[in-house]
Amino acid sequence: MKKYLLCAALLIVASISAKAQFSLGIKGGVNFSDINTNNLNSSTVAGYQAGLFARIGGPIYLQPEVYVSSTGGKFESNDDSYSGHVRFTNLNVPLLLGARFGPNSLNFRVMAGPVYVSNLSTSESLSQNFNNAYNDFGHYKNSTLGYQAGFGVDIGAITADLRYQGNFSDIDQSYGQRQNIWALSVGFKIL
Repeated sequence: MKKYLLCAALLIVASISAKAQFSLGIKGGVNFSDINTNNLNSSTVAGYQAGLFARIGGPIYLQPEVYVSSTGGKFESNDDSYSGHVRFTNLNVPLLLGARFGPNSLNFRVMAGPVYVSNLSTSESLSQNFNNAYNDFGHYKNSTLGYQAGFGVDIGAITADLRYQGNFSDIDQSYGQRQNIWALSVGFKIL
């Protein structure tokens, strides 16, 4: 049964790529994220991202991706008596719809779409008085649904994207925490 499903999937991919342009590639880059929290000041932390992307279509395309990222944020109280730092390792699965402008050797793109984020691990560093004041702070969701929007450029097999990522819901509802991310990535089309 597995062989039949694999053969069917390969036939579907082959027929799609025969009718439409198809590319597969690797990507990596940096991101800058913060966690907006009610009644606390936040600051940005730098992280990474690395994974795979596929692009299916011509001037209008569909771009599914899967990549691992490191995000987080720093926050402190208004009077500097409480502080904390949170770092997440996430599995991100965006499904972007985009438009391409220009010839294949140099084209510009815009894209947007939903992203599913699964939290693989969380690392927290909170001051002791922060833990005492906020006993239920940091009860983060295991997964969230968000959105990405941005633009990119392709120069031959090299691709670069700049995107913004936001959440549709809080990552911790107790304190209204939402994560905002700016990501810059560079990729290489291998197919």
